[in-house]
Amino acid sequence: MKAIVYDKYGSPDVLGLRDVSEPDVRNSEVLVRIRAAAVNPGDWFYLRGEPYIIRIAAGLLTPRNGVLGRAVAGQVQEAGSNVTRFRSGDDVFAEISKGGFAEYASVSEDALALKPASLTYEQAAAVPLVGVTALKGLRDHGKIKPGQKVLINGASGGVGTFAVQIAKAFEAEVTGVCSTRNADLVRSIGADHVIDYAHEDFTQGGPRYDLILDNVGNHSVLDCRRALTPSGTLLPNSGAGGRWLDGLPRFVEAFALSPFMRQRLRPFIPAGKGKDLAVLTELIEAGKVTPVIDRTYPLSETAEALAYYGQGHTRGKVVITV
Repeated sequence: MKAIVYDKYGSPDVLGLRDVSEPDVRNSEVLVRIRAAAVNPGDWFYLRGEPYIIRIAAGLLTPRNGVLGRAVAGQVQEAGSNVTRFRSGDDVFAEISKGGFAEYASVSEDALALKPASLTYEQAAAVPLVGVTALKGLRDHGKIKPGQKVLINGASGGVGTFAVQIAKAFEAEVTGVCSTRNADLVRSIGADHVIDYAHEDFTQGGPRYDLILDNVGNHSVLDCRRALTPSGTLLPNSGAGGRWLDGLPRFVEAFALSPFMRQRLRPFIPAGKGKDLAVLTELIEAGKVTPVIDRTYPLSETAEALAYYGQGHTRGKVVITV
């Protein structure tokens, strides 16, 4: 099968299209013929091997796994002997641990869900990981409630575009923070209010919010606290970047401060499964959530897709068609 492979850490230039063996399928796995795969932050970090802390899992000097890609959509080709929920020909989507930038991937049955019938493969591939991050952040960690004032920092990105729509589906009053060029997009997906970060700092004397999902990390935890109600919740979901620890200092700061205040500081690392994708499917089929896609690239141009993603100005998702 064809796959995008890399043997060393670096820029997108280290990626190449090669012939590799099809993955083995274990008893509780499904072989998926991939039709589309989305680019996610982990792909960028693992490609570069930065922040260096990820090399504990990825490989100290060279990558252990040579195929990136963690969010896919496609068709079931073969089901393991213990698989009961899927059969050959089913359209599915999933968050996987590796191997999405390829023609085939083996996927655990628990990670799979049936693809929403209303979505193309490209749209469906945009949902896993970022959609689950937004859902679990707002619903499980933020305990979002109808009528709450919710702010999404980084509202035009992958997680942000889902978070705005999911928060509206939970009947919250939503404010999105984004750049001038993305303001109309954020309004179009349901934001009640839009803050242009070039002209206004949401941490400086504006409204207070019951829940803030921070996908950018351009303000300290203490600064974000000023924008919370006395019993509000902050969900830090990013860091300032760098070669060593990325967002870890903000996570540590949030954990350290949380026991000493009424406000809740809840850093989280979501682990999605097929059941979370099923919830997102319900929202999608009800017309409450629609994936936002910035650009699509063929598998052979995955390096170009990663290079574009690495510029840091994507609107919604970048998707690879296979």
